[in-house]
Amino acid sequence: MERQRIMKILHHLSDRLVNLKIVGAENVQDGTPYVVATSHISRLDLPFLMLSTHRQDVIGIVAKEYEKAPFFGWFLNQLGVIWISRGEYDLEAFREATNRLKMGWIVGIAPEGTRSKTRQLLKGKPGASLLAIRNQVQVIPAAVLGTTEVIQSVLRLKKAQVEVRFGKPFMLPQASDEGTNKTRLQEATDEIMCRIALLLPEDRRGFYANHPRLLELQAEQNQL
Repeated sequence: MERQRIMKILHHLSDRLVNLKIVGAENVQDGTPYVVATSHISRLDLPFLMLSTHRQDVIGIVAKEYEKAPFFGWFLNQLGVIWISRGEYDLEAFREATNRLKMGWIVGIAPEGTRSKTRQLLKGKPGASLLAIRNQVQVIPAAVLGTTEVIQSVLRLKKAQVEVRFGKPFMLPQASDEGTNKTRLQEATDEIMCRIALLLPEDRRGFYANHPRLLELQAEQNQL
């Protein structure tokens, strides 16, 4: 089944079953490659993230362990996701993501590396920052809310309430001649995660709730 057909079906189901609220859609411009770094609480986060932009050239990075999951794995294969081996540096996945960015696509990734079962933001891993720095593309922070209740709401014959929030795109400082060392990547990852945290309700900010950089971003936001 073609990817476009799957997306049409997704849009149709979403319109019927979900009240989808999108905040900051104007931050996603046409024809520009981005790394979209999102919070992650449900398997449904990626589909709703893809539904929330007006662009067709959006692809997500997903843990390879889900490739064999009944239906879900087939569904993600139809969307053409990039499968990645969790817990290791997957060169093949990194190259595929790089190729998509060079083609002007959006690559979606959850820096936490796994779903947060508590809905609290977990400590981020460096994959998103490394991808953005190496390819010199902007990062868009994103937060997805309400996806954990979708199935329960549908079973109760009620429309689910899902909200996707996009922050403003930003550039991470580019690598020096020394490359991207661990300290540098951690600082970049903290920047991404704090910008994601800024989009979340205060009680969902988890690991980054009291991070100094988040407090700086809040102060900057309050001055606007």
